[in-house]
Amino acid sequence: MGCKIACCQMEVTRDKENNLERAAKMVETAAQQGAELIVLPEMFQCPYENQAFPEYAEPENGKTVRFLAELSRKYQCILVGGSIPEQEKGHYYNTCFVFEHGNYLGKHQKYHLFDVNIPGKISFQESSILSSGEHFSVFSTSIGKIGVGICFDLRFPEQWIQMALDGAKLLICPAAFNPVTGPKHWDLLLRARAIDSQCFVAACSPAYHPTASYHAYGHSCVVSPWGEILHQLEEQQEILFVEIDLEQVAEVRQQIPILSADRFATKRK
Repeated sequence: MGCKIACCQMEVTRDKENNLERAAKMVETAAQQGAELIVLPEMFQCPYENQAFPEYAEPENGKTVRFLAELSRKYQCILVGGSIPEQEKGHYYNTCFVFEHGNYLGKHQKYHLFDVNIPGKISFQESSILSSGEHFSVFSTSIGKIGVGICFDLRFPEQWIQMALDGAKLLICPAAFNPVTGPKHWDLLLRARAIDSQCFVAACSPAYHPTASYHAYGHSCVVSPWGEILHQLEEQQEILFVEIDLEQVAEVRQQIPILSADRFATKRK
């Protein structure tokens, strides 16, 4: 089945309303150009800062989630809503909400939190504010099953293999890698997860913003089940468009039967 994907690599500022307006315009443009599945970046409505997460956090029925549902309904698309800080039962999560034609399909709460310390380059500890999700996330859509992971989840292959075993053919990753780890690992990890899972992988980053406290790497990208980069952006604000054929997943899995021959699959279950 063919599908046109759009990744909206948008600038994110401190102004939530401005961020929502920019997201709406990019989703509109993507839909007008025929995208059936549209992806927003990680933390698309707030700065990527620990101190900002509680300030910008919203519950599952909050303004931003209603905004995403309306965009999906208005433009009759599958919308993978990047992520926002979600407030739930006294905890904060890095959460991606997913919709199709305005219908809520579910959410993914970031399973692996970004806790790193590279002396002299970058230090960040999401776990000082955010809680970890408890589930991997696969959603049934009109184009087939899609899996969602968020940013640091990308470094854990078991998560992506399990989503493939659960039926996903397309894996989506809203992410905000940075200019330290991005040039070294971004392409490599995206290609590796595509090869591990034998799925298409689409990753959507915020655009690089020079005055932000945290600099996103950009380079939103779509990779084939063969591990080929089909298209990739640079660091500026732009929409990535790629047409994919999900039938290719079955062809690749038949030619190189990694998942069906996986002796650890029963242990994962």
